[in-house]
Amino acid sequence: MAGPGYAAGSLLTVEHLSIADVAEILAMTTRLEQMEAAERARLLTRRTIALLFYESSTRTRTSFELAAKSLGATTTLVSDKSSSIEKGESLKDTGLTLRALGAEAIVLRHPSSGAPFLLAKATGLPVLNAGDGMHQHPSQALLDLRTVVSRMKLTGPVGARILDGVTVVITGDILHSRVARSNAMLLPRLGARVILCGPETFLPEDALGLGEGIEIERDFNRALRQADVAMMLRIQKERLAGGEKDGHHGLDLAEYCERYQLSGERLAAFAPKALVMHPGPMIRGLEIADDVADGPQSAIEEQVRHGLAVRAALLVRALGVTA
Repeated sequence: MAGPGYAAGSLLTVEHLSIADVAEILAMTTRLEQMEAAERARLLTRRTIALLFYESSTRTRTSFELAAKSLGATTTLVSDKSSSIEKGESLKDTGLTLRALGAEAIVLRHPSSGAPFLLAKATGLPVLNAGDGMHQHPSQALLDLRTVVSRMKLTGPVGARILDGVTVVITGDILHSRVARSNAMLLPRLGARVILCGPETFLPEDALGLGEGIEIERDFNRALRQADVAMMLRIQKERLAGGEKDGHHGLDLAEYCERYQLSGERLAAFAPKALVMHPGPMIRGLEIADDVADGPQSAIEEQVRHGLAVRAALLVRALGVTA
């Protein structure tokens, strides 16, 4: 379900997804992957999807765009640098303009938490949240789930217990990460144990309130010893505005690397079999070392491939097409 008051097919937050919704999205992803390219390209012929990006994005924007094109849809990209947004047009008016021009669904990335809800209410169109401030990034949580299920060869239907016995350690700038928030809210509902790791600056104790099945561990080595999956996050400098005020300005990067960088030596010592993930963009040499990002335990490129597949399913679902 999209949540009350929103168009069917919207994806605004992982909280609106039931376990059955998650299972159906992943099943549709697989069905689309197994289709002949020509058959897949007919699914959204003559349908129009708007990509509305108020923040720069490479992976998410490109994967939504390529997914839409692989389904035969027409896409229009609107960014804040190349439109009336720069002149101060409101989100509501931009959405209404896109609807009047024939957009049937909107993919939105916005720096303000809650913006996708406002846009969905204002336009009545299905809206896919491609990241809103420090709030949510639901399609990333779904592609991360699919990456774990695929790489760990977890079989059977995607249900409430498919991640039983799987410990996911998410390390880094949890406070500013919509990816961490979405994963921490979704994965425990499927049976995973989620350990959040990082300094207090980036991981306040109230992160425990994200849901059941979440723990905090400050010692990265101790967390890694328990990890089946090690998900690393970058320090989000673009979200550290006002840093002097809240203590981020004095972050010692050398100390951060010493305590929290996933190096080859640390991985071999504490988590020699763990799956390594990163939502990107990576800062190599800061939160993750080169040899780990490119090593045999890394599923980072697989995450990108799963992202393309999952986002195709979300677009088909948004437009109410049966695949």
